[in-house]
Amino acid sequence: MASVHESLYFNPMLTNGVVHANVFGVRDWVTPHKMALLVLLSELGRAGPQLGLLERRRLNRLLLPLLQGPDMALSRLREAIEECCPHLAGSVHIRLKLMAEGELKDMEQFFDDLSDSFSGTEPEVHKTSVVGLFLRHMILAYNKLSFSQVYKLYTALQQYFQKDEKKDGADENEMELTNPEELDGKMEKEELDGPLREEEIACSGPLSQKQAEYFLSQQASLLKNDETKALAPASLQKELNNLLKFNPDFAEAHYLSYLNSLRVQDVFSSTHSLLHYFDRLILTGAESKSNGDEGYGRSLRYAALNLAALHCRFGHYQQAELALQEAIRIAQESNDHVCLQHCLSWLYILEQKIFDSCVLLEHSVNKSLHFGLPYLASLGIQSLVQQRAFAGKAANKLMDALKDSDLLHWKHSLSELIDISIAQKTAIWRLYGRSTMALQQAQTLLSMNSLEAVNVGVQQNNTESFAVVLCHLAELHAEQGYFAAASEILKHLKERFPPNSQHAQLWMLFDQKIQFERAMNDGRYHVADSLVAGITALNSIEGVYRKAIVLKAQNQMSEAHKLLQKLLIHCQKIKNTEMVISVLLSMAELYWRSSCHTIALPVLLQALALAREYSLQYLASETVLNLAFSQLILGIPEQALNILHMAIEPVLAHGAVLDKGCAMFLVAKCQVASAASYTPQKKIEALESAILNLNEAKTYFAKVDCKEQLRDVLYFQARLFHTLGKTQERNKCAMLFRQLHQELPAHGVPLINAFK
Repeated sequence: MASVHESLYFNPMLTNGVVHANVFGVRDWVTPHKMALLVLLSELGRAGPQLGLLERRRLNRLLLPLLQGPDMALSRLREAIEECCPHLAGSVHIRLKLMAEGELKDMEQFFDDLSDSFSGTEPEVHKTSVVGLFLRHMILAYNKLSFSQVYKLYTALQQYFQKDEKKDGADENEMELTNPEELDGKMEKEELDGPLREEEIACSGPLSQKQAEYFLSQQASLLKNDETKALAPASLQKELNNLLKFNPDFAEAHYLSYLNSLRVQDVFSSTHSLLHYFDRLILTGAESKSNGDEGYGRSLRYAALNLAALHCRFGHYQQAELALQEAIRIAQESNDHVCLQHCLSWLYILEQKIFDSCVLLEHSVNKSLHFGLPYLASLGIQSLVQQRAFAGKAANKLMDALKDSDLLHWKHSLSELIDISIAQKTAIWRLYGRSTMALQQAQTLLSMNSLEAVNVGVQQNNTESFAVVLCHLAELHAEQGYFAAASEILKHLKERFPPNSQHAQLWMLFDQKIQFERAMNDGRYHVADSLVAGITALNSIEGVYRKAIVLKAQNQMSEAHKLLQKLLIHCQKIKNTEMVISVLLSMAELYWRSSCHTIALPVLLQALALAREYSLQYLASETVLNLAFSQLILGIPEQALNILHMAIEPVLAHGAVLDKGCAMFLVAKCQVASAASYTPQKKIEALESAILNLNEAKTYFAKVDCKEQLRDVLYFQARLFHTLGKTQERNKCAMLFRQLHQELPAHGVPLINAFK
């Protein structure tokens, strides 16, 4: 189940995806690229009546990123304009050519003519519009240039245009030497890349204030909503270092550097950047300007709070507690209730590492509602539901609590928390063993569109919630034998969350687990053993448990028992009830294989009591199946059949295909054992019914390619057909059994002594 407190990091830079860059020392100036944009705006004003509605709409959508973004090559600008309006792109190119190949007075005249856009009773451009402000900034910046600076600008414009001309000449020569098929492939790739790829826009020089703000806001929004579309960690850090080289006191660049370092789990760089951010914020007085006299103290307390969150993320709980105490002290002195509520939420997380306590969390929820902090209140409710799910509370009560939090989400349009809530429901239904309900919740989230308005055409679909839901979906498909579909989902996860992204560990663990189950089903224990190391690196408890399963399958009983004993003590200590029950079931199977059937019964009864106490219905059903198998071994198959009817329905409704096959196989075994005391006619009917159940079990086992279980079913069917005198069917089953037996030789364990 995903952590619901990942979003508690105080992010002063992000407010609806906008960076508030209060401090930047470089003002706007005229560059050749901006002159090309001015020409575009001028030509757009001239060709206004001639442009169609669709062309004008495309150009308007293109203008904002062009005005705000970094400078780019003229060839890239022309490609972007041509995609919207080819005729206008030609006019812009001709106008720039006349200016670059003409005289200096042509450029002077161009800037003089720009002022005419604002004249008249109905001007072409309003002074307060985005385009109007850009034009006024450029005219003002140009008028402030000295003569030498104007000459340098004109020279730069000529070089800018000549570089594009040389590139066009090189492209024409390349086209002559390239066959048409290769050319078509290149054109398709360029079209797919799009006109404005951030990877191709390099901050080669100092950016203006607006360009820096746009760059930082865009990257921060991408890191939050769609990390794959942001610059790679190394490239982004290079651009940030370039920004900081021209202005070391740019606080927001330090904060984005901190977020970038978190992506690669670099504790040193992230701490360094976070401290620099708050140092610059205090030194420049940016907080004091916006918050009065409280600005200095506010920066200090939020610096301590962020430092606590950072240490908690990396598992440094003692350092996190010290930083949190400092934040609480400063917040109490300043009477900052909002900061105190954030501190209380993190205090609960730290206390949770030591002992389970709902008191802090309930207090946090009540206070957050009182001070009008719906985001924190909802996160508290989510955590409370998560904790009570692990404590075994009824599902209907948990869903009622989540319904209350959903009301907060929809009321305040908290789309991120809506996603977290649905992912939480998916995980809760999986915990309780209701795979159908989990599948429904997963599909609900995947079919939803984000409510949050995100820039640059990015949807909020690369968050932790989507990663969790897709991982559950892959596991559900694998459990039902749809391995191709599970592979497609995992492939999609790998594309959405590359290995260097912060949520990649989720799909890595599920991928390893699915591969492990397939190898175990196929009897390739050496392959399964090689996967244990990868699982252990991602989740130590899961890794140890699967190591014990491999040892048990290889008949290394004593080693498996030692591992399971250690794991049981550890899981009981950390109160991981789900794993405790799984370990108890595995230990019971070890006792069966060691012919200690009476010892297995108390272990199974303990597992059943835990499963029912914590409302883990599916694990309870699986435990009942194991109890029925114990009764079969102890010679009371009638009683085993009676309790099987209690447990088999949830298994067939929500269970994995392998569990369904094992359940039907067990029913057939109990029917055959019970038929010994029947009359001849009734015995024949019981055996024929058992054969039908074996056919169903065989279908399930074939679906997941479980060859060992298929071999056991074929052996059992051959014996039954022999008893019924059906020679042809017996010989067919015997032949199939022999083929599998040669492929998977037995390890000397009687077939009756294994439930799964």
